[in-house]
Amino acid sequence: MAWFKREIKGIITTTEEKKETPDGIWNKCPQCKKPLHYSEQVENQYVCHYCGFHLRIGSKEYFSVLFDDNEFTELFPNMVSGDPLNFTDTKKYSERLVETQFKTGLKDAIRAAVGKIDGQDIVIACMDFTFIGGSMGSVVGEKIARSIDYSIEHNIPFLMISKSGGARMMEAAFSLMQMAKTSAKLALLSQAKIPYISLLTDPTTGGVTASYAMLGDINIAEPGALIGFAGPRVIKETIKKDLPKGFQTAEFVQEHGFLDFIVDRREMKAELAAFLRMMKN
Repeated sequence: MAWFKREIKGIITTTEEKKETPDGIWNKCPQCKKPLHYSEQVENQYVCHYCGFHLRIGSKEYFSVLFDDNEFTELFPNMVSGDPLNFTDTKKYSERLVETQFKTGLKDAIRAAVGKIDGQDIVIACMDFTFIGGSMGSVVGEKIARSIDYSIEHNIPFLMISKSGGARMMEAAFSLMQMAKTSAKLALLSQAKIPYISLLTDPTTGGVTASYAMLGDINIAEPGALIGFAGPRVIKETIKKDLPKGFQTAEFVQEHGFLDFIVDRREMKAELAAFLRMMKN
């Protein structure tokens, strides 16, 4: 005999009337595993308020964090990648592009915009990891090049926010050419004596690290960001040795002289504004 017997029906909501919790309202911190409500994430600029872990975010969130009142004008919004090699792996590259554009609402792995940080004009190009791993294809290189041209033409500082797995293999040499193109454009920006700030976020790897991500007048990063060329597993298998603790974290990279400083995202806007004022004066 059952030890518990329900005398009165307590559950009176029919299945049809039940409401599901909307997707994206709750998130779990990858580091401390504690639940985070979306409103708390926005309020804390997408940093875990329990352990300080910096959640991965895209251009939409970075623009809202950095631009005054989230007001900006997007530059070159309609550029899309072609399929010059008719590349096919598990599916056609052209199909993968269309599918990813539909899924993410983005045209490619980068967005560029002009606006103000604490009243000071700035051009920001920001990569999106959700678009084929933030891979650097021809559109990424071209948008960066055109953003730099815009900065030179209007004498406005340029901020590059990198977040990428490296070059886009589906475009092969067309992708690798972007390393040289963006580096050459940055040389022109330097000749024009216009500040270039490079912000490296988690992760910044491959050809992006080997080109524009490390060429800033100042190179800064977010805490704990993965920064490197090849992945730790590949390096370990190549040199046949255990890697140092914290290898390829922003803190390790700064310790070895490749970064100027590391900034908490919640203080990023104030730090960038201070640097822009200093360069102006």
